[in-house]
Amino acid sequence: MKSVAILDGIKVQRHKKMNDSLFETKKMDKRRLIEAIAFWGLRAMVLVVLFVVCSILYFICSNGVSVISWEFISEMPKSGMTEGGIFPAIIGTGYLVFFSMLFSLPIGVFAGIYLQEYATEGVVTKIIRIATNNLAGVPSVVFGLFGMMLFVNYLGFGASILSGSLTLALVALPVIIRTTEEALKTVPHEWREGSLALGATKWQTIYKVILPAAYSGIMTGSILSVGRVAGETAPILFTCAAYFLPRLPESVFDEVMALPYHLYVISTSGTQIEKTRPLAYGTALVLLVIVVITNLVAVYLRNKFKIKQ
Repeated sequence: MKSVAILDGIKVQRHKKMNDSLFETKKMDKRRLIEAIAFWGLRAMVLVVLFVVCSILYFICSNGVSVISWEFISEMPKSGMTEGGIFPAIIGTGYLVFFSMLFSLPIGVFAGIYLQEYATEGVVTKIIRIATNNLAGVPSVVFGLFGMMLFVNYLGFGASILSGSLTLALVALPVIIRTTEEALKTVPHEWREGSLALGATKWQTIYKVILPAAYSGIMTGSILSVGRVAGETAPILFTCAAYFLPRLPESVFDEVMALPYHLYVISTSGTQIEKTRPLAYGTALVLLVIVVITNLVAVYLRNKFKIKQ
């Protein structure tokens, strides 16, 4: 009787182990199925995004490439922008990008350094971070109205390159601050301790150790800012953009033509839309190429610096 009971117990244990093993197998199969569905969903999303991007690029390139010529790039606009080129708009866009980054990049980087390396965690720091995050999501037209009120009217700069650049600098500033702060967070804390232990000052540690290690992240923020600044229309609409200005600016207090506003005008506000539509496609293609080239140069510099490190 005892041997029979032992055999029955062994059978029960084996049966239980088989059930547990079957349950675990089914559980693993369910996890693998969910994982496969999730991966295929992600692949499908990537393909959709690539399809949309490629469709937009094909549409702009196919319609704009026939307009591109040396005359289109190097000549002044003529006949109310129905003829001629976009040379003043290209130069104006370059001015606005250069001066806006000249203002926003140093301020944004130093603000990110202060928040990460010097400021103590507290209510004030949290308020600054919340305000920065909120500014990053503010519509650009709000920045344009603020720039018109402050720089154009109150400070008396008028509709000028200076007013437009300062307004665009405000647009780019939140992105640069946040990306700089996040880039500095990626540097191991032990590097700071080691540098300070060797006798370096706080600023020497930041300048010689932390900033070179965080350079690629800071450059990424700059790249995003350049791309956004180059394509903004609303901020320059109220602060510096001219409808038709067939000459180059002579100082930072002059109005200027810019590619985003030029594209907007000839696409929506002209009296001969059908005649200017090919010029709009050509302008969009030039603006796209400028942004892509700027990003590629910045990525090259970032990778080159990373290799040296």
